[in-house]
Amino acid sequence: MKKALILLFSFMAFAVITKAQDSFDPDELLLEARTLILDGKYLEGRKIAFRALDKYPEYADILILVGRSYAWEGKNDSASIYLERAISASPGYEDGYSAYLDNLSWAEQYDKADIVLGKARENLGSPLPDGLRYKESRLLYYKEDYNEAYKIAENLFQKKYKNESLLDYLQTLQRLRRNNAVGVTYDYDTFEGEISPWNTFSFYARTQTKLTGTLIGRVTQSSRFDDNGTLFELDAYPSLGKKAYAYLNVGGSSASFFPDFRLGASVYFNLPKAWEIDGGFRYLKFADPTYIYTASLGKYVGNWWFNLRSNLIPGTGNSLGTSANLQARYYFKTGEDFFSLQLSSGVSPDEETRDPTQLLNSYRARIGYQQLITDRFMIYGFTGYSRDELGPDRFRNNLNLSLGIEYRF
Repeated sequence: MKKALILLFSFMAFAVITKAQDSFDPDELLLEARTLILDGKYLEGRKIAFRALDKYPEYADILILVGRSYAWEGKNDSASIYLERAISASPGYEDGYSAYLDNLSWAEQYDKADIVLGKARENLGSPLPDGLRYKESRLLYYKEDYNEAYKIAENLFQKKYKNESLLDYLQTLQRLRRNNAVGVTYDYDTFEGEISPWNTFSFYARTQTKLTGTLIGRVTQSSRFDDNGTLFELDAYPSLGKKAYAYLNVGGSSASFFPDFRLGASVYFNLPKAWEIDGGFRYLKFADPTYIYTASLGKYVGNWWFNLRSNLIPGTGNSLGTSANLQARYYFKTGEDFFSLQLSSGVSPDEETRDPTQLLNSYRARIGYQQLITDRFMIYGFTGYSRDELGPDRFRNNLNLSLGIEYRF
């Protein structure tokens, strides 16, 4: 009898210990699995996640974690299995749709992504939550429907949707949209009585082709130094994929104050975290040829865009000229309405109206504003003041006013 009681108590103790060992908190297992998976230890993390799923097969957050882990490994079909389970388990949970749309975008399964978006509308209502609307815009971008993608992104920007890459994304879409336009600008430069004012008109037309990307033809007519001259230019912005594009420029003039010939090229790269870099060169043929090497670093921060550009101008012998330009823009209601501030030292290679070899240095400050007043019309105005060093103790002060209007069709 005594032995029987001992065996009974031993069995009961073993059962209690076994039950205690077999019971666990799925939330704790989720945290353990997430830590491992975010550290790149996908297999170890999934083992823990599977333990939790054995007892809680409809735990949506764990299903999403497993699905994302497969997606990050490029195993998109396996990811889809668990993300579909997550949506079935919690059809009103936004995170499941978000993860599934990411996976299908990376797998380039855009038709299937449209089905998932339709299911999200059925279960979450319309309009979709902002996070899913942003992903919808990105899907339209991948399918090269840039106009519809821009409409959604612009609406999110107006609603102040928090996404560090949204402004950068808007600028990319604006560059890619088919947007035919014509415009005119007027520049007035006065030099405090040293020389007569300059009056410059520029007429341009913009279109887009698959080969050239945005294509701009420009004719600039200017009167200065008691003479008149015309500069002809052509700009192109061909796409180099989803993350890069180029800038190409060619132009020329017979006027003494414009370059006889100008040529330029740069390559721009969009980087993670809303950074952008570019590098290129400019060739300007005035009396003597000038070679300029240019590079910049840009960053989008909320509604702000900052850009720092540096230019190197090799001279005779071992001399090397430098110039720098710091520019900041604050965007308002849309990705095309902004206030800008510019501070410069030296002559920019894109200021085709000035010969860099004629100045020892130049210091410039400039402010401006651009506004899209209707879907068709845009206006802009800029003003700046520069102090140009012509020689030892010789300076020329310049006040500039620029006005422009553009019509789109």
